[in-house]
Amino acid sequence: MQTTFTPAQLEDPGTARANEILRACVHCGFCTATCPTYQVLGDELDSPRGRIYLMKDMLENERVPDAKTVKHIDRCLSCLACMTTCPSGVHYMHLVDHARAYIEKNYKRPLSERALRWILAQILPYPMRFRVALLGAKIGRPFARFMPDARLRAMLEMAPATIPPVSRNDDPQSFAPEVPGRMRVVLMTGCAQKALNTDINDATIRLLTRLGAEVVVAEGAGCCGALTHHMGKEAQSHAAAAKNIDAWHAEIARGGLDAIVINTSGCGTTVKDYGHMFKGTGRADKAATVAALARDVSEVVMDLMDDGAVTDEIKATNAEITVAYHAACSLQHGQQIKTHPKTLLKRAGYTVAEPADSHLCCGSAGTYNLMQPEISGQLKARKLRTIEAINPDIIAAGNIGCMMQIGSGTDTPIVHTVELLDWATGGPKPPALSGETHLADRIPDLRRQL
Repeated sequence: MQTTFTPAQLEDPGTARANEILRACVHCGFCTATCPTYQVLGDELDSPRGRIYLMKDMLENERVPDAKTVKHIDRCLSCLACMTTCPSGVHYMHLVDHARAYIEKNYKRPLSERALRWILAQILPYPMRFRVALLGAKIGRPFARFMPDARLRAMLEMAPATIPPVSRNDDPQSFAPEVPGRMRVVLMTGCAQKALNTDINDATIRLLTRLGAEVVVAEGAGCCGALTHHMGKEAQSHAAAAKNIDAWHAEIARGGLDAIVINTSGCGTTVKDYGHMFKGTGRADKAATVAALARDVSEVVMDLMDDGAVTDEIKATNAEITVAYHAACSLQHGQQIKTHPKTLLKRAGYTVAEPADSHLCCGSAGTYNLMQPEISGQLKARKLRTIEAINPDIIAAGNIGCMMQIGSGTDTPIVHTVELLDWATGGPKPPALSGETHLADRIPDLRRQL
């Protein structure tokens, strides 16, 4: 794609990067075939190619964003399926992130939108604030249908039936490995996940220590910054990221690190991009080191889990359990990790099935299901149809947002992949499966014998 940015414009690093990305696009349109919003809406401007034209015009002419441009960019899920499909290697993520930051600085949204985005940015990245908000939403949930704004209804309906108690495993500390000396890692405990589902971090710690990793929860680490980053709130997202960089570098200095383990794939995509986010700043080198150490939990478990980690008896009984694996967009497209979770589940003996059109987003996408509930709902319904066609016993995923989105529309229990791996290697049965009597009848609890 030809661009006409001036030399003065290209002095800005963000604009220079946008120029590189735009020039890589050849208008082929392959991205439209895998774009979820284009599949649902059928509007060229709701495809990556259409949005690229809008962003080019806005950035090149340095114009104040208009409502039409903002609407179509807001409708982007940042699922990054277009990046997997693109034959030219167009780095759409960096382009849309830059456009969103530009919009945040130059466009005055309606008051209701500004208020909603401010509330989300001030609550979701902070676990205790989020817990209080979830409690309020739980109380107000019966009245959701009376809310005139679909976004407010979505916020109320998001509240889980039960809010888990705080897990003390999320406090700064170190967990000793059962097989010493294999690996020392930091676990990113996250933000929203600590309020919505504490079972995931608990299972991750048990699994990693059982497989021989010392697991450290670092003092001062918190939200990765993804939620505010995707709203274009650069100052807030970079401040959160900087705290993590400093906290994890303190652990590198203290005892060295083999990996920064992340069990929420949306966070993983962002942390792996810290090097780009802080390029040209005083934290550039530290950010690049952190990004290089960041690994999805499935990548680390692949290194640690050998064939003897699961007994033949458990493998045989797990074969009777059909697990529908949901590939989170941030994992399969953002991090290009497509086989590890399925390989690990199969290694643990489970019968693994993948739904049709697994490349399409479930509609969660961070705060997307709260800010674009209608489109999100259509994508959720499509995803549920393909999953239920498998008739699975369990649904497994690697991202808390996907788990909440899919879990709210099905009676099939949904758990994180690490919970099933933890169970198979001697851990407790995932709490989400505790009421599944049909599984208890079919599958003997051989894990207690370990």
